[in-house]
Order: sequence, then structure tokens, then C-alpha cells
Amino acid sequence: MKKIILSISFLTISALASAQSSTYVNGYTKSDGTYVQGHYKTTTDNTNTNNYSTQGNTNSYTGETGTRAKDYSTQAYNYGSGQTIQTGSKGGQYYINSNGNKTYVPKR
Repeated sequence: MKKIILSISFLTISALASAQSSTYVNGYTKSDGTYVQGHYKTTTDNTNTNNYSTQGNTNSYTGETGTRAKDYSTQAYNYGSGQTIQTGSKGGQYYINSNGNKTYVPKR
């Protein structure tokens, strides 16, 4: 009986530890006057493998499936179309697009 209880406890703790943690972001108005509705986002953890927007994941609040390539995946190597990929001070990777803006890509 002890083994069963111990096994159930271990499985419960493992499930909770691997669950996506999320944070509610309040609605706000951008400087150009556009209103962004409040929404949930996954808690920041320096990777996109568990983000709602990443391939293979589903947003439990909206039911939408993710479309972005996972960090370090083979699909991540196809981003940037020959552009030089740079790494920012916080570890994000990006290239400078034709408008001169940073376009962030999955880590490769």
C-alpha cells in the first residue's frame, strides 16, 4: 500500500512540475493608440519549447495550436534566409530585417 501511495504522489508531483505555468497580462494601450486586450502568456523561462505559440503546443485558454519552430530544432535553422543571426544580451536571437528592425528567431 505504501508503494502505491508513493507512486501516486510521485506522478502527481511530476505532472505539476511539467505543467505550463502562465501569467495574466492586463490589457493596455500602445503608444499608437491601439488597445491590446488582456491575455494569458507562459511564464518567461528563456526558451520557447513550452510557449503556447510553439509548434506542438496548444493554448489551453483559446484552443489555438502553436506555429513557431521550437528553439534548437531543425526548423529553427531555416529562419533568416541567409541573414546574420545575432544574439542579444538576454540570449534572444535575431536578425535585422529590410526595415532595419530586429526580427527574433528561435535559438539555433
